[in-house]
This record gives sequence, C-alpha cells and structure tokens, in this order.
Amino acid sequence: MKAVMIEKPWDIKNVERDIPEIKDGEALIKVKAAGICGSDIGAFRGSNNLVSYPRVIGHEIAGEIVAIKGDNPKNFAVGDSVVVDPYLYCGHCYACSIGRTNCCEDLHVLGVHVDGGMAEYYAHPSSMLIKMPEGMSWEMAAMAEPLTISLHGVHRGKIAKGETALFYGAGPIGILAALVAKYYGATPIVVDLVQERLDFVKSLGIENVINSATEDVVARVKEITGGKMVQCVMEATGANACIRQALDVVCNAGRVVYTGWPKKTTELPTDVFTKKELDIRGARTSAGEFEEALEIINGNKIPVMALLTKCISVEEAPETVVDIEKNPGNYMKVVVKF
Repeated sequence: MKAVMIEKPWDIKNVERDIPEIKDGEALIKVKAAGICGSDIGAFRGSNNLVSYPRVIGHEIAGEIVAIKGDNPKNFAVGDSVVVDPYLYCGHCYACSIGRTNCCEDLHVLGVHVDGGMAEYYAHPSSMLIKMPEGMSWEMAAMAEPLTISLHGVHRGKIAKGETALFYGAGPIGILAALVAKYYGATPIVVDLVQERLDFVKSLGIENVINSATEDVVARVKEITGGKMVQCVMEATGANACIRQALDVVCNAGRVVYTGWPKKTTELPTDVFTKKELDIRGARTSAGEFEEALEIINGNKIPVMALLTKCISVEEAPETVVDIEKNPGNYMKVVVKF
C-alpha cells in the first residue's frame, strides 16, 4: 500500500508499506480521505518535539471497514463508513477514569507518537471508530476531526447563548470555534494579523473582526462590547502576545481557554487571575466530540466545507505539504483523497 511518510524533518515522500494485519479488537480501514493538519506541517518542519521519526502522518481520517476482528462493542460491520478518533488512551490513569481521555498520561496521537492514517489502509481499535451519517461525502467526514478540536475548546470555555467570546487566530481551529460559538447563540470576535483571513471570516457571517497588526485590540473589544469586555477568550495561535493579552480582554469572572501550543514560556501576571477571579483552562485535542461534529457537518449547521481549500491525490501529498509550509497563507484545509 502507499503511505505518506516523513523520514526526518524536511524529508517527506510516498512509500510502499505492507497492509497492516489487524489484532483482536481492531478493524482494518480502507482509507478514503485524510486531512492535512498544522501538526503534520510541524512534523515536517521538525518543530513539534512530540514527533518521533520516521513517521507516517495523518490523523484526520475517514474510510470504509474492510475487516474486523474480535471485540466489537459498537457492532460495526464490513462496509461501514467511519471516521477515526485518533487519540489513543490508556484507560486507567486518573484523567481516563473521569472521562477526560484526551488528557491521558500516556496519550498516543496518530501521526505524532505512532504512525498515522495517511495511507491506503489503516488498522485501528474498533471501539474508537464513529459511524458516518448516511450519504456524507468522504471529504466532509475528514473535516470532522478539526471541528472536534474547536468544539472541545468551546466546551471547555462553556460558551453560551448571549455571551460574547473572542478567538485569537483565523486559522481552521479559530474560525471553526467562532462559527460554533455563533451557532450556540454567542457573539464571536475573531482577532488575526492577516487581513485576508479576517475578510474570509467576515464572508462566513462573523461580523466582528480585529486586525491586531493595525488596530488596538483591547480598545476595539471595549468598543464592540460597550466596555463590558468578553465572557470567554479562546487562544488558538500559541503566540505569546495573544496568550498575555487574553487576560486584558476578558471580563471579571470570565474564562480563558488556551488551546494554541506556544514555542516558549509566557510570563503572566497571576495577580490578574485573582483580581478578576478568572477561570484559566487548557484545551487539548478532543474527547467525545465526534458525534456532534458529524451532526453539525451533515446538517450544514455551520459552513465547515467553506474551509476546504482543495482535495488532492496521495501522489500529490508530499509536494503539497512542502508548499503549505512555504506558503501557508494560500491554504486553509487540504484533504487527501484515496
């Protein structure tokens, strides 16, 4: 079978590998679509220190079950169309015991710690597959995983109807989170440095955008909210300046959710945590959000597919990863079709 592998940083290629043999409790999936994620670009650059090499990338996966073996708690059958929950957890640490499996002490993420699914076939625990709605396209299904990340951040922030929430970053995660907040009945504000990205956000129906390169973010938030500031901030860039500024735009008794991965430590005035009595929360990957993501996409409840830049073949995947790294502004989401 063909697979997309990063041998070492800056070295990505298509390789031939054996089709995996499934173990008890696993299903063999004929992969139909796999999204390219920012974490795949980080793996290519060598900037994600969690990645070990060589590594088959890909964790945004949809496909068809072609074989299944042993324990099958969800009663899947050969021929079922499924998406893959790519976050392998131990099931017995404290985080797993309270249902927060994304925080597992021994979490293994596809394409990062273990080989991913940007390949013609992939073996995965059948308990971690989610059945696709009838009639959903493969590229739509491949968009579910990034939406789960955004949903998880919104859930961690407990963003609710009638609130105003600010999102740092007009990339896929920030945009999808803002669209989810709007769908939930909140008023989103999106902040970014790139005006073209903000124009795209406005075209999706989000009225309030702020260009942090040309505008005073804190002053604009005061203007938009009538001085009340925002009830929740979701930081999705990992930029130290945004991590710090989140504390200035959130209101007293508000919530701040950090989902971006900073490259270096950010110094924070912890007295502001106390003064404002803030809830400071992390948001990593997702846990239990796939069903809602598929429902939102299938029901066209937010314009998820507007973020799909293009679909490509597996033969085009290596050169596309290289180009995304060089020209990130030209891409939002790319899906590899098999």
